[in-house]
Amino acid sequence: MNIDFAQSAANTLGIEWEIALVDRDNGDLRSVAQEVLDGVRVAAGLPEGQEHPRVTQELLSNTVELVTGVHTRVADARQELSETLAEVRAVTDPLGVELYSAGSHPFAQPTQQPVTDKERYSKLIDRTQWWGRQMVIYGVHVHVGVDHHAKALPIVDGLINYQPHLLALSASSPFWGGDDTGYASQRSLMFQQLPTGGLPFHFDQWSEYEKYVADMMHTGVVDELNEIRWDVRPVPRFGTVEMRICDGLSSIREVASVAALTQCLVADMSAQLDAGRHIPVMSNWFRVENKWRAARYGLDAIIILDSAGNEKLVTEHLADELTRLTPIAKRLGCEEELADVWRIVTDGAGYQRQRAVAGAHAGDLQEVVLANTRRLRIED
Repeated sequence: MNIDFAQSAANTLGIEWEIALVDRDNGDLRSVAQEVLDGVRVAAGLPEGQEHPRVTQELLSNTVELVTGVHTRVADARQELSETLAEVRAVTDPLGVELYSAGSHPFAQPTQQPVTDKERYSKLIDRTQWWGRQMVIYGVHVHVGVDHHAKALPIVDGLINYQPHLLALSASSPFWGGDDTGYASQRSLMFQQLPTGGLPFHFDQWSEYEKYVADMMHTGVVDELNEIRWDVRPVPRFGTVEMRICDGLSSIREVASVAALTQCLVADMSAQLDAGRHIPVMSNWFRVENKWRAARYGLDAIIILDSAGNEKLVTEHLADELTRLTPIAKRLGCEEELADVWRIVTDGAGYQRQRAVAGAHAGDLQEVVLANTRRLRIED
């Protein structure tokens, strides 16, 4: 089968941010997404049946997704997210609902969360059963424009080399169903249990990717291309590569920082490919190990850097990479947002903040949720 890759301006970006709806008083999940979607639609003057272009439905009825348009600068995407967040709050505040963003909800029981009444979601749950009913998880996705389909798969491989960096920075799901899992990111390991979830395969040619998709469709594994849910994937209809690694992040500032890091990495890889260089492809067993280490240890992970098995503390390698990418950030106009990446290292990632709050409140996970919602409101 032929899969056309849309024309897209290099290094443009868009952001998708999954937000949970929680009770203002007790922090439990509230399944009021349809009320919120209807409210923002009416406030925007849109007719019934037309979805708000920037606030969309998700698998669970306790979740909405904020989506930006296409931007050249991270700052503009950040501003749009802030404006959309304000539109959502105008609806959720009167409902007694707060907005919560992390990789998972710390104490909600996953199997008790209602699924959005939509055929494709019902089909997913019917097929995946227990694993599908565990998907009380939230993430941040960043699309970056790629100007030729021949670059898309090498850039997918390249971003997987940086999966441990992005996952360690965003890791914010240490608790699951009321328990501390011992992991920094339970979400990343949970999501890969879905068919076609997890790490992408390596393909040398676009035609090999087309053959894979054809096989998946022929055998009924997927019905649509977007049901291939890799941690990083090409998105042919947009002409982008989509980074889907990150856990939910509890401030727009942090969302913007990982968007800037992603945009700079893609821009750098694109330039390398233009210059005739190749993006290194790490051995698959090292890619799997790196993901596990970042999910388990977060910012304390010692990661594998190359196929020779050289290793380094993820924050040490990240510091080197931020220095290397700074000239690219200046050219793209996201130097400030890229610098904020290091603030996560110094201030603590989400999993570290959650454990600190739980420890200060005798393990009270309601306080973990409410602290998150306050942070998101302060850093709108």
